[in-house]
Amino acid sequence: MRIRSILILAVVVPVLLLAGIWLGGHPDALPGPVRDVLVDDGDAQVYQEALEIIERDYYRSVDERDLLNTSLGAAVKSLDDRFSAYFSPKDYSAFQEVTQGEFEGVGMTVEEAKRGLRVMTVYDGSPADQGGLRPGNVITAVDGRSIAGASSEASTARIKGPEGTEVTLTVRSGARERKVELRRDRVDIPVVESSMERAGSERIAHVRLAGFTSGAHGEVGQAVRDLLRKGADGVVLDLRDNGGGLLNEAVLVSSIFIPEGEIVSTKGRSRPERVYEASGGAIPTDVPVVVLVNRQSASASEIVTGALQDRERATVVGTRTFGKGVFQEVEQLSNGGALDITVGEYFLPSGRNIGAGVEKGDGIVPDVKAQDDPKTKPDEALRAALRLIAGPAA
Repeated sequence: MRIRSILILAVVVPVLLLAGIWLGGHPDALPGPVRDVLVDDGDAQVYQEALEIIERDYYRSVDERDLLNTSLGAAVKSLDDRFSAYFSPKDYSAFQEVTQGEFEGVGMTVEEAKRGLRVMTVYDGSPADQGGLRPGNVITAVDGRSIAGASSEASTARIKGPEGTEVTLTVRSGARERKVELRRDRVDIPVVESSMERAGSERIAHVRLAGFTSGAHGEVGQAVRDLLRKGADGVVLDLRDNGGGLLNEAVLVSSIFIPEGEIVSTKGRSRPERVYEASGGAIPTDVPVVVLVNRQSASASEIVTGALQDRERATVVGTRTFGKGVFQEVEQLSNGGALDITVGEYFLPSGRNIGAGVEKGDGIVPDVKAQDDPKTKPDEALRAALRLIAGPAA
């Protein structure tokens, strides 16, 4: 994900009249491309006239920075793209920690929900755990500010912050709503967890990847090869609740299992088509592989799953995946904020796209359907994956 100081926001003009009025009268406050659009537009005189009326007659003053942040946020919202977001300077500073395996936060994983963020996983001993947050809770506000409709990246950026500082979350559990004060701490998330499982007489490597952060492929590769050396007869790559991460990590994780050829391609309106191929050094192709997924497996997880499925290198077990077939780039602005905007789509080796533009798409359909029941101790989906590798006798 690269960062460029570029702003292409002609859509600001029709989004928020008040913002347009203010910006039309203060062109020096705008990044160059937007300033050119507004200042050169024939309606600039109308904006100036309206600005003069506001300055003369409006009953209270307006904070210029708040107005700018509001207008840019409204511009991105008008794209009707759940994956694109505008970050104010403060939020962007926090967002820069998103792809780090170790961060200062409260220790949980979340997914977008209609009212905010739904808690998926709470790490033992973390501030979230100590504060009583549990999977299924919905966070509706951070420090009193609603996060309904905001992207998960923008919302989690608000939750994160310096170690030792406090954050107040508004949490709903059913009809009950409460405020929870948490003290942020440095949380070391286990990116890769692995174990040797048994199904009948077969020993099977179970390798679970939490996120495609920098260096994740190295940990996955080491775990897989260590368990194979110890006698594993097959591999279950567990990508459940993995919301994705870095594209290059997805390609490298796929390369652990696929020896050569295409993994994924990308293409966008202003981005040339690019094909990513396996990097080499894969494990033997006669080692059976199952990829375990669920509805929260998204983005980079779907790239790996789809590549292994298309290349007939693995059987996919679980439920339909999230369906995110687009990718974003963060483009920094001169005010210290940034745009995280959709710039292209992913295409799997077969040519299919796992999404539907910026709408949630079909995702990856599993070859074998299985789902864990959270109310029971056994992991039914994992058991189905193990039995598939071990064969009918298991």
